[in-house]
Amino acid sequence: MTVRLSVLDLAPIGPDETPTQALSHSVDLARAAERSGYARVWYAEHHNMARIASSATSVLIAHVAAHTESIRLGAGGVMLPNHSPLTIAEQFGTLASLHPGRIDLGLGRAPGGDRAVFVALRREPSSSDAFPQDVLELQAYLGDDTRVHGVEAVPGKGTHVPLYILGSSLFGAQLAAQLGLPYAFASHFAPAALEQAIAVYREGFQPSAQLDSPYLMVAANAFAAASTGEAEEQFAAARRSRVRMMMKRGPSTPEYSDGEIDAFLASPQGAQLADMMRVTAVGTGAEVRAWLDELASQTGADEIITAHGALTPAARVASVELTAAG
Repeated sequence: MTVRLSVLDLAPIGPDETPTQALSHSVDLARAAERSGYARVWYAEHHNMARIASSATSVLIAHVAAHTESIRLGAGGVMLPNHSPLTIAEQFGTLASLHPGRIDLGLGRAPGGDRAVFVALRREPSSSDAFPQDVLELQAYLGDDTRVHGVEAVPGKGTHVPLYILGSSLFGAQLAAQLGLPYAFASHFAPAALEQAIAVYREGFQPSAQLDSPYLMVAANAFAAASTGEAEEQFAAARRSRVRMMMKRGPSTPEYSDGEIDAFLASPQGAQLADMMRVTAVGTGAEVRAWLDELASQTGADEIITAHGALTPAARVASVELTAAG
């Protein structure tokens, strides 16, 4: 039995690309996912990152929804501390009104950027402390009864856009369980607490109006290509690119060679960075699909959300298609 698959798209901006081109590639990727039978495509809110074009998630979702027909689309996720619950309810209520039955809303507690981003967004780091209350307020705006007297989300009220809690620690697992919401674990970049978070979620789950029993999504990187060797090359190149980006500290940062990056990743100092992409499927479509099915079996996941990390748009589309075909 094969697990349900979905896609996480960061709308990456290539070295020689503009945001316009990157967003066009996101439409192509979503269309490929739709043709291939994926359940949904999600976009993550990031700020102040030169190579990621998904900062305005609701706008991107609207654009992709207008260029696809049936696949579910959503945020994976909106970083709620950056926004008022009313604003997000209005945005996603509008999306749900334009595209009924196709919109998801994943919610995260991280800022989606650094301290400077908080300042630019006119928010405070302490905004994260109100995340549980903000989720409940948002949920009510999208439901039938507001929690704020005299304030309703229009559009939004009565749309019942399904909420998902995202996380990479036990906090999100506990909150998703307490509120009876689906839980998506970010094991594609932070796998350390995966098993413990799953246990916490399942053991503490309380049924809700949205969900009768736990629904678990596990994120995994995927590099599917025509041959195993080609997929391995794509993975190695993508991992080096990520390490270079994380090590960049300004114009004075040296340009490390591939060999130097590989040596660093193999060293004790680089072990933590190397471990970040531990949950990664690499190979032919059949090999990647088998690996993802095994991950689902090991974790009990109801759905695997795949992040196709090849560095070129064509390779990402191919990875999506090959993985689905298995």
